[in-house]
Parts: sequence; structure tokens; C-alpha cells
Amino acid sequence: MGKLDGKIAVVTGAARGIGRTIAEALAREGADLALCDCQADWQNDTAAAVQALGRKAMIGTADVGDGAAVEAFVSQVMTHYGRIDVLVNNAGITRDKLMIRMTDEDWDQVIRINLTGTFLLSRAVAKIMMKQRAGCLVNIASIIGLIGNAGQCNYAASKAGVIALSKSMAKELAGRGIRVNAVAPGFIVSKMTDALSEDVRNQMMAAIPAGRFGTAEDVAKSVVFLASDDAAYVTGQVLSVNGGMVM
Repeated sequence: MGKLDGKIAVVTGAARGIGRTIAEALAREGADLALCDCQADWQNDTAAAVQALGRKAMIGTADVGDGAAVEAFVSQVMTHYGRIDVLVNNAGITRDKLMIRMTDEDWDQVIRINLTGTFLLSRAVAKIMMKQRAGCLVNIASIIGLIGNAGQCNYAASKAGVIALSKSMAKELAGRGIRVNAVAPGFIVSKMTDALSEDVRNQMMAAIPAGRFGTAEDVAKSVVFLASDDAAYVTGQVLSVNGGMVM
């Protein structure tokens, strides 16, 4: 028996990377998926992977920073499945530059997708979960939202905002049986880390007591825990998945 048998889970930014890995991990635990990304065709591989695990997968296209698009996507999910049990707000972007070189557009785009997008999806889905008197929201933040980082003022602000938003929503929704938590990944193996020079990789590694970069699977397993009844008494928390880099 899976931890999420019969549950309907929505995952944003599901086409690749951490989002795809989260979707597959939820499917392995018995959830059926509603996948959301800005390009539907990017999601075909994720949907196929979910279906190969014996679970259902529907694809929706939405700009998470557009309130009307978000409402339309959530309506599509409800028409297809009739309920939503888990929402994973994973969609996110970066536009890295030093603050003095950062344009208004660089700032606005990152805040719009990472923070406003999390708010818009959460607001739309919370209305459904309140009627169900049950549900779980898991928001993907970042270690950068906890410690900041040079060249990422916009990203750090957006992810710190996601953490504060998660805590506030947790307080508002707990009485309706809805839990809200955040996962804050540290350095995760990706195309970005693969492209780093050996010197930079060694410097980064020296700051991680666990002695390795994290994997998308490390993040996905944390999401599964928070989405499941194993975390029934956990809300308003930030689960840092960073190998001890920040304690």
C-alpha cells in the first residue's frame, strides 16, 4: 500500500528536474497527478512516467503568475478528478544578477512566478480543500530564502516570501484540516552544478557536512513525507534538505 493511495496531487513546474521527480515519487506512493507547466508538450515525458507507474496523469498549461490562467487550470483539474488532496508549488525561475545590475523586469519576473505564483495556486486550491475540510500544501522554497546569496536578491526575496507565506497560510488553514509546509533544498545536483568548475564544486562541497550535493530524489522524498499522513501533525514548518549546510 502506498502512503498516498487514492489521492489527487497537483504539481507545478512538473515538466522536468525536481518537479518531474516529485511527480514520479507521488505516483509511486499511489497518487494520481495533475501536471502543470508553462508548456504542455514539455510534460509529455512526465505524464508517461507517471502512467508507467500505473497512475493517472493529466496535463494542464498555465502561467502560474496569471490569476485567470491559474483559476482555469484548477477548474480543469476539478472537472477531471473532482477533488484535490495535495498541491506542490514547485514552479520557479531565476534571473541572477548583482543587485545594482538587476533590472525591474528581472525582479518582477522572479517575484511573479516564484512568490505570486505560489500564492495564486494556493488560494485557488485552498478554497477547494476548505470545502473538503482536508488537504495538504507543500511549497518548494530554497536554502537561499534562509541565508541569502550574492547575485540572487530577487530569488532570495521570492523564496523567503514563500517561507513566510507558508507559515501564514498554515495558521489560517489549520482549523479546516489543511496543512501547509515548505521544503528548502540546498545545493541539488542539476545541469547548473554539473557545469561548475572543479574548484567551485570543491568550495561548495566544503560547506556541506554531508559531503555531497543533494539529489532531486532527496527533495521528492521530503515532499512525499509532508504530503502523507506520516506528517499529520506537521504544519507551518520548513524542512531544510541541505546536508547540514545550514542548521
